Amino acid sequence: MMGSKDADPSLGYLTRKDTEVKLPRPTRVKNKTPAPIQITAEQILREARERQEAEIRPPKQKITDSTELADYRLRKRKEFEDLIRRVRWNTGVWIKYAKWEESQKDFNRARSVWERALEVDYRNHTLWLKYAEVEMKNKFINHARNVWDRAVTLLPRVDQLWYKYIHMEEMLGNVAGARQIFERWMHWMPDQQGWLSYIKFELRYNEVERGRQIYERFVQCHPKVSTWIKYAKFEMKMGEVDRARNVYERAVEKLADDEEAEQLFVAFAEFEERCKETERARCIYKFALDHIPKGRAEDLYRKFVAFEKQYGDREGIEDAIVGKRRFQYEDEVGKNPMNYDIWFDYIRLEESVGNKARVREVYERAIANVPPAEEKRYWQRYIYLWINYALYEELDAGDMERTRDVYHECLKLIPHKKFSFAKIWLLAAQFEIRQLNLNGARQILGNAIGKAPKDKIFKKYIEIELHLGNIDRCRKLYEKYLEWSPENCYAWSKYAELEKSLDENERARAIFELAIAQPALDMPELLWKAYIDFEISQGEYERTRALYERLLDRTKHLKVWISYAKFEGSATGEDGGNPDMLEDDFQEHLYEQKKQCIQRARRVFEKAINYYRTSAPELKEERAMLLEEWLNMESSFGELGDVSLVQAKLPKKLKKRRQTQSDDGLSAGYVPVNC
Repeated sequence: MMGSKDADPSLGYLTRKDTEVKLPRPTRVKNKTPAPIQITAEQILREARERQEAEIRPPKQKITDSTELADYRLRKRKEFEDLIRRVRWNTGVWIKYAKWEESQKDFNRARSVWERALEVDYRNHTLWLKYAEVEMKNKFINHARNVWDRAVTLLPRVDQLWYKYIHMEEMLGNVAGARQIFERWMHWMPDQQGWLSYIKFELRYNEVERGRQIYERFVQCHPKVSTWIKYAKFEMKMGEVDRARNVYERAVEKLADDEEAEQLFVAFAEFEERCKETERARCIYKFALDHIPKGRAEDLYRKFVAFEKQYGDREGIEDAIVGKRRFQYEDEVGKNPMNYDIWFDYIRLEESVGNKARVREVYERAIANVPPAEEKRYWQRYIYLWINYALYEELDAGDMERTRDVYHECLKLIPHKKFSFAKIWLLAAQFEIRQLNLNGARQILGNAIGKAPKDKIFKKYIEIELHLGNIDRCRKLYEKYLEWSPENCYAWSKYAELEKSLDENERARAIFELAIAQPALDMPELLWKAYIDFEISQGEYERTRALYERLLDRTKHLKVWISYAKFEGSATGEDGGNPDMLEDDFQEHLYEQKKQCIQRARRVFEKAINYYRTSAPELKEERAMLLEEWLNMESSFGELGDVSLVQAKLPKKLKKRRQTQSDDGLSAGYVPVNC
């Protein structure tokens, strides 16, 4: 009952225990020490072979009379026929059957089997090959010819059939028949090896002219570089140098633009080299380098350099090396034409060679790669191509008209509404000045100010006109400059400085007044300083004080107070006194004047201290610095100074302490407090 419950129908009603495979327990090796007698693997294999039992072979059957032979043949044929009925498409069975019939010397039956097999699969060229080999082996030549003829007719694209057929005819000495078979084959336009086999066949029988004719048909059928090279080498081998050269020339005419043209040119040049025609070889190399794309001419360049090293002079070798570097640059600019650094290197290479036409060509190709976006950062490297081009035309080529055209085209190309380059405008103007064309330079700089005004352009234009002594033009340019950039303190200062140099003090003062009246300035402190320095240089101390007061109305900066005080402390030349005065009286006058200066300086310091104490009490550091400056000034005045006046105002350093207590609550002393 228990057994029936545990039975599994999928296991034929056997239990799991019945179906378990019990493996023998692995024996544990107790003694792992090496045995006293060691046995090699070779010994084990030799013993296994010796103990092997002899193979059981069926007994040999001996046929003693014709009746037994007929029975044997009948039985074997029945077996083969039954096998063929089962596996009709198995060519191996057919071949075994046909070979067995051949072994019985029943050739008609064998042919019948071969024919039946071909009816099943005539596209199997192996059947044709074995069929024909059987006929040839048994010297049935006509039968073999018949088989070969049918095979090449049905399967003309199987080269092996043609080769075997031709080989048989050649072995029989039937050269005309072999040639006829070759001709039949050539109508099917086989691959190169078929044509080369035909040529070798003719050459074996010294039919050179026939071989040449076949080569002509060969290069028409396969118009490739390799076939033309083989044809030329054939003519060279035959000693026909002129014919070989003619073949190469025809090949160059037809295949100069082929992808494998490099091999053709190399072979042609090496041929001329072998013929001692070094100039012809050099011309071929140069022609090839000019016509073959740079990406496919690596081997050509290498061969050309080796050729020049062997046959050329120093100039030729350098030209070859330059050609190799030129190839590298062409490859790189072909990959990335926007890499302007490569163009610069390429141009330097061409300039070192000195061929003007080639240098101009490279420059033109380089500047044709205009940056795709109208953003200045993309143009910053590109614009130097134009600059270098213009400088090359002016300095190296000496062609001033082309230089002018380069500058003109460059300025026309730049999108001035979005950005511009002051350097180009200035270089173009300086070029015109060198050509003594002052009107042209003014026109260029005027266009620059109209289209793309920049600080550099204004400064340079003003500098040029100043050198020429055209003061009115300088004034007009400064006016244009300040109209374009009224907040530019540098322009205001330089304009006033120009007027001061011309002793036009009132004009200079008016310019300064206009400048400080502007609502916005980029560096007002420099402008005020220049104005104050101007008034001091003119000895206008009252005006200077008024300027300081106006400046303090705008800003109460520490530096302004200190500068004001220092001015007052040094303004001793306000009243020079009477020149007829005695020396003692003059010294006394100077002493009194010095005391007045010190009093005015102290008033400035006191005014500043009062401002920082009342209006800006949070600026403690500035106040301390001001007192320190005052103290230094009082010290510098010597006996006239009063240091104690400032020391009473200096801030005092306080040390704060706090009382500490011990664990029992008693006082334990004082410790400093970090403020």
